[in-house]
Amino acid sequence: MERDVLLSTTYFGPVQWYQKLHRAEHVWIERWENFQKQTYRNRCLIATTQGIQALTVPTERGGSTLIKDIRISDHGNWRHLHWNALQSAYGESPFFDYYQDDIRPFFELRWDYLLDFNEAIMAKMCELLDIHPQVDFTEEYVHEPITPSYRMAIRPKNPEADADFEPKPYYQVYQQKHGFLPNLSILDLLFNMGPESIFYL
Repeated sequence: MERDVLLSTTYFGPVQWYQKLHRAEHVWIERWENFQKQTYRNRCLIATTQGIQALTVPTERGGSTLIKDIRISDHGNWRHLHWNALQSAYGESPFFDYYQDDIRPFFELRWDYLLDFNEAIMAKMCELLDIHPQVDFTEEYVHEPITPSYRMAIRPKNPEADADFEPKPYYQVYQQKHGFLPNLSILDLLFNMGPESIFYL
């Protein structure tokens, strides 16, 4: 078990992110880094009949670029689109009906700030996964990262190597069509494996 881990905030983050959350003694989430587009900070990956699909939370432009100051945009009716995408992708999964009432409010209620939204998601996912991490937010930007830092390892494009993460296959709805798709959003694991999800973290 790793003692301290530094993570970036995530929107329904990947299995790898929740593994760190579960296994570390203490997790720090960076509040003072600059927001980066096309990352898990405002994007998650799900499995659909067409393959992997990215769901992205739009953010407002202008002002501070610090992650703690990033506001969510209402542009494009994204909440409705994301929920419809999840229903389409996971409606036939074993545990979608079981968890949908817990997940739907994130697409009905409104949060002003991305970090607050992601924090609420994290709290609910930890409850559903039955994991109990000790989580704090950094008070300033961590220039000398707590060892280890996974800010560069947990990202959709060109992630750095992570020797401690080995994706373990589990049942997926479209596995016969696409093969096993590793390290998708934690929702993929939850909807497919339900209470057994914790054994994959």
